[in-house]
Amino acid sequence: MSVRRNHELDDLAAEWLALDPDPVTRGELEQALSSDDQAALEDRFDRRLEFGTAGIRGAQGAGPNRMNRVTVRRMAAGIGAYLGPGASVVIGYDARHNSDTFAADAADVLASMGVSAGVIDGHVPTPVVSYAVRSLGAQLGLMVTASHNPPADNGCKVFLADGAQLRAPIDFEIEAEITAAEIPARELGGPTHGAVVSTIDRAIVSRYIDRIVADVDFRDDVDVRVAYTPLHGVGRDVLVETFVAALLPAPTVVGIQGDPDPDFPTVNFPNPEEPGAMDAVIALAEATGADLAIANDPDGDRLAVAVPSKAGEWRSFTGDEVGALLCDRLIQTIHGSSYKVVSTVVCSSLVAKVAERAGLVHRTTLTGFKWIMAEAYADPDLVPLLAYEESLGYALTRHVRDKDGISAALWFVELTDVLKQRGSSPARRLDELAVEHGLHATRQFSVRFAGPGAVEQAGEAVQALRRNPPSHMAGSRVVSIVDYIDGGDLPPTNLLRFNLEGNIRVLVRPSGTEPKTKLYIEHVVDIDDVSHAVETRAQALATIDAMRTPLEELLLADRPTRRPPGSGISDAFARTT
Repeated sequence: MSVRRNHELDDLAAEWLALDPDPVTRGELEQALSSDDQAALEDRFDRRLEFGTAGIRGAQGAGPNRMNRVTVRRMAAGIGAYLGPGASVVIGYDARHNSDTFAADAADVLASMGVSAGVIDGHVPTPVVSYAVRSLGAQLGLMVTASHNPPADNGCKVFLADGAQLRAPIDFEIEAEITAAEIPARELGGPTHGAVVSTIDRAIVSRYIDRIVADVDFRDDVDVRVAYTPLHGVGRDVLVETFVAALLPAPTVVGIQGDPDPDFPTVNFPNPEEPGAMDAVIALAEATGADLAIANDPDGDRLAVAVPSKAGEWRSFTGDEVGALLCDRLIQTIHGSSYKVVSTVVCSSLVAKVAERAGLVHRTTLTGFKWIMAEAYADPDLVPLLAYEESLGYALTRHVRDKDGISAALWFVELTDVLKQRGSSPARRLDELAVEHGLHATRQFSVRFAGPGAVEQAGEAVQALRRNPPSHMAGSRVVSIVDYIDGGDLPPTNLLRFNLEGNIRVLVRPSGTEPKTKLYIEHVVDIDDVSHAVETRAQALATIDAMRTPLEELLLADRPTRRPPGSGISDAFARTT
């Protein structure tokens, strides 16, 4: 985008100031204007946050390229224009900075446009909002959260009337309304067309708990001890209440991470996938003799699991490993084959093999639960048994049509209890699945970009590989390349899959919500006995880990030195381990 003249940026900032009700972000803009900080103004005003993964998400601050009260009000105005008077919306929020204020602003704007807004009383996990939309018969749901993003971020996720995430073509239609909407005045008018802003009491949370507990048939006297952390998020109270309702032993909670805290002071990054994020809960599990260490992310829609190993250490399962174990267990609870399992294109191929051997239908989608749930309920003759993505998201109940870290925790406790009664464990069962289907070792890496245009840089890194695909990656020959930009069986997306010799595959795509390029690597190795699983897994993971630095170098290579498009596979960018 071309650089605007100084007075144009000044005018945009002045217009924004006149509409901004927040003294903090007004002060931020006033400082940029008084110091003539054109770089800061351009960064805030040369674009605006647009709908990405089922909503908007970004760093908080002033201007249309940040999350703030004006951005939220404009989004609400677009949604109100799309819905029209007489509709109703359910709104929930987490405990991040300004989440409650953003929720209140959205409700007031919607009501001023004739759309009734019910705001759930107090912060809640995201799956509660997905449940509440369908339960209360609303036309839309809003959840104010940035999920597992850094503390400075916030966002808003949108659910449709079926409780699933916003998806095409409605996302484009709402985005068009947001683009056309005038930013609401600083002082809003009251409700119109009989709309009201109401408080939805906490009974909705109890109803959600009752529904997900009823889906799991627990054995009497479940014998599983759990250590748990919500990572300073909003999952603790709901998860503990859920365990109580299910008559499970109460989890032991990491005290310093139990209360919601928007600054996330004890973790570098509030995502249970990140290194070190689960250290505290694993230490608690070890100290208390727990069978499981589990974590939710800050908005409670993801589940991470760690288990003790024979070596006395703790092993954190990948999302793919948890998905395989859940799929395996769920298959044991059903009769017949009229069921469907859904996973994404970047998930391990193990779950597809487990489902298909049991005679179930398996379907693959693009990443993101807006795609996953649309596919899960696409065929009325097939019942969704499990829908999951490798980034710790699992849907196991018809009551919540989004990923749900609370119900996933229930099911993982149940499968652990069943295995324990058989003299087995989740780790042992995973080794047995490796004998049956091959040992599937997976890793996910990210290459982060910073500064202006960071998101674009992440996408360009993938485009550069597309223009000049390497003949080798990390010393392994590229056997074939699948480019998803043209779609094929899936909608077009900026994703490449490299199939390498040695039964290794590498998938590369830009993140949908953050300035980074993601790499997903899977190495499948056949084994004939569970006694070989530990050593074989270690070797397979070592092979993957040795690929990390060469692949990062490949993505960060000086792009201007690349050959022009159409030059074919290039040896110039092959890397060796």
